[in-house]
Amino acid sequence: MASDGEDGLDIDLDRFHDALESEERPLATASQVARRLETTQSAARDALDALVARGSVDRVDVETDPVVYYPTEWGKLARRERIVTFPNRREVVVDRPTQFTRARLSEFAHLVDTTRTDPGTRGYLYRIRREDVWAAPFEDAASLIARVRSTLGRRHEGLEGWIEDQWRRAHRFRLYTHPDGYVVLEAASESLLGNVADQHLDADHLRAPISETEAWVNEDAIAGIKRALYDADYPVVDDRELETGDPVDMTLTTELRDYQQGWVDAFMENGSGVYVGPPGSGKTVAALATITAVGGETLILVPSRELAGQWREELTTHTTIDPADIGEYHGGQKEIRPVTIATYQTAGMDAHRGLFDSRKWGLICYDEAHHITAPVFARSAELQAKHRLGLSATPVRETGNEEEIYTLIGPPIGADWDALFEAGFVAEPEVEIRYVPWRDEMARNAYVSSDGRERRRLAAENPAKIEEVRELLADHPGKKALVFVDYLDQGAAIAGALGVPFISGETPHMERRRLFERFRRNAGEGSKADGTSSGNTTPAAPLDTLVVSRVADEGIDLPNAEVAIVASGLGGSRRQGSQRAGRTMRPSGSALVYVLATRGSSEEDFAGRQMRHLARKGIRVRETTLSE
Repeated sequence: MASDGEDGLDIDLDRFHDALESEERPLATASQVARRLETTQSAARDALDALVARGSVDRVDVETDPVVYYPTEWGKLARRERIVTFPNRREVVVDRPTQFTRARLSEFAHLVDTTRTDPGTRGYLYRIRREDVWAAPFEDAASLIARVRSTLGRRHEGLEGWIEDQWRRAHRFRLYTHPDGYVVLEAASESLLGNVADQHLDADHLRAPISETEAWVNEDAIAGIKRALYDADYPVVDDRELETGDPVDMTLTTELRDYQQGWVDAFMENGSGVYVGPPGSGKTVAALATITAVGGETLILVPSRELAGQWREELTTHTTIDPADIGEYHGGQKEIRPVTIATYQTAGMDAHRGLFDSRKWGLICYDEAHHITAPVFARSAELQAKHRLGLSATPVRETGNEEEIYTLIGPPIGADWDALFEAGFVAEPEVEIRYVPWRDEMARNAYVSSDGRERRRLAAENPAKIEEVRELLADHPGKKALVFVDYLDQGAAIAGALGVPFISGETPHMERRRLFERFRRNAGEGSKADGTSSGNTTPAAPLDTLVVSRVADEGIDLPNAEVAIVASGLGGSRRQGSQRAGRTMRPSGSALVYVLATRGSSEEDFAGRQMRHLARKGIRVRETTLSE
């Protein structure tokens, strides 16, 4: 606290620290402090001498220079939040940021990395990308620039100029519904429509010109128009007046956390978006709140039938919807209701496309939204809807096309993983990479004499991993454990050694469902329909351990999983690594993830790549090398 008055300027230690940080030096003269605090040199000198008298600041008289002042306790300065901006690289480094600062940065910047230290002490690297500016939740460029300036603490003219330019680019094209009912593409100028649109849009995208800045749009090509203009660095503002279809009669019965309510509010303000957060952060419940807020006919797209059944359970558990208003449309059954759950593959098939096209969807929800860029699922992006919502723990695909996800669905909305860990909403997992040696000489020789894909498979199936899995499970008796594999032979071998079931894509749907239900159940719980053996009314015993292939990577809700062991699959994507670690991320309890990598093989590099991705999200990773 400082005030000017008859007694001069009163400077506390915090204001002195602010002056030092503004000077970007560990010490300062009275004239430098005066300039930073906008006062006279004599007033600053008197105030600094008062701090010296209190013991908070030291001073030193230098023979050839003025008196300089510095904090007595350097540690307090080191523990302060510091924001350092690199405007030419458009990067911001923040030491010990508050959640308030992180929330503000997330409005216009992308969290790239965090240091691997204890919560509350991490350093954060943010990058301001064009898509972050395009999706920034502000009414105009002036409001965005004001937020950037207040967050970074000073003006950076070059950076601000670039941000203003990107904001203008994001508002140069607009889609809107003409009073006569057809869709129009509007450009900010004649040259934009004539040059950019003509150069980047196909002949069948536009039907005919309407004016020098407007053209009649082929409604079947709207997704292609958006994608083409986005690739040309001109994202399209979609202001079409779309219908919401049949009303959905439901209310949410579960109270939202503050950040979930923030997601929903941001979505309703923007009209579209992708909820990005770790498993256990409540994306599904936030999606149910969004369905309620939109209030129109809803299509939920999922990658598997297991997830379709899971969504039905979530709807009936957390809302007042009449079960008769929920339909499932996939290989097992085909019903269209006010809320319809379908698989991506079914919705994109020609045989069913006409039915989905004919509906007036108020909302399409894309679960595991990264699927939308895969060619086999891309056609689902062309279905018309007033609102689009995506859900993803990590929208990264190895092709690096997460921007396309945001183009086809909407901008990212969500809290960073680290914030949820620190707030206690999600338990931060402990991740350990364990480098397993070859203990079988024949297996080692087979690996050495092979190459390419065969060599990767042999490293993944290192027989020593079976014993390591057994020992890890013995170290955690009674805990619910998932063992992940990529190879069927290895999965069968581990399951046989442990005497537990193995679930793969070859496991019949109903059997998968029964096994997952047994895993969810704890000892002493009553029987459930899906937990009984076929033809037997005796409840099947709960399962503590399952060996699973990729069928459990995405979305399958196994809320009581406490231990995850990745026995193979290190050649997979960063997204897969996040999902497997994420199977143990829950609101409470310890979470343990063990990644087994064969020592001296390419698995070491793959493990490092996947775990660096997790470390950037604030998850602590340690490494252990096992003895021969």
